[in-house]
Amino acid sequence: MPFLDPQRGKATNDLAVWACALLLTGSVGGGCSTVPERFVPADPIDPAHVSHQMLSDVLRAAVHDGQVNYPAVQMDHRFAAYLAQIDRVDPLLGSRDDRLAFWINAYNACAIQGILDGYSPEPYLGWYRFFKSHTYRIGGSPLNLSDVEHEILRKQFREPRIHFAIVCASSSCPKLASRAYEGQELDRQLDEAARAFINDPSRNRFDKQTRTAYLSKIFDWFEEDFAASAGSVVQFVAQYVHERELSHDLAAGLYEIKYLKYDWRLNGPPPKEAAHAGAR
Repeated sequence: MPFLDPQRGKATNDLAVWACALLLTGSVGGGCSTVPERFVPADPIDPAHVSHQMLSDVLRAAVHDGQVNYPAVQMDHRFAAYLAQIDRVDPLLGSRDDRLAFWINAYNACAIQGILDGYSPEPYLGWYRFFKSHTYRIGGSPLNLSDVEHEILRKQFREPRIHFAIVCASSSCPKLASRAYEGQELDRQLDEAARAFINDPSRNRFDKQTRTAYLSKIFDWFEEDFAASAGSVVQFVAQYVHERELSHDLAAGLYEIKYLKYDWRLNGPPPKEAAHAGAR
């Protein structure tokens, strides 16, 4: 009996994928968006005084080539201070780039906190707890990671390069940057993230002999986002590969696409002790 792929609606005979689909679509509770129409943070911070420097300082100290030293983050008081700050900010204020940078940073910080709280992005029950049932304080409201990604980042900004900037703590995710995103540098930072991810042979590889593009599952899950930007996944990828000949052949449709299996294992050493025993 075929079921639906949770991200794209394709038929599958995998019962585990079907179970995950129920969680993703909200059929097993928690499916309603938690995003408020407006944010009313307590003790709000003037948008002009909001800084992502604390997060950058934490990331520089604890993230090396995308590997996150969770025990180090756990001991860094600046990380808790940054989380407290994003709860005091109205994320609807500021320029588009400032708001987008804020939400990317908030997602990444909250995903790290989810690991420190003892949760895991690994399917299937762990996935539901990490992305759907566990909430984080942003702008005075409790939000889950799923809504930050799908209801805010994807729907409100429609910027496909966010998929190379937000990191859900898994090995097949993009490498977490060693600094925060900033509104005034955002376009350059997102371009760098896209190029780094697409040209990383551990995440995407191109077999010139068989003309096969082995792409990250991210391109499959979010095909509509990349197609809306460039016409198709392969056209989007072609814009960012370093090799000119490969870019030409991809754009000409000469490559078959196959998607790689996603590795949900943690992207670094786990925290020393989970904040919620048995949460995994």
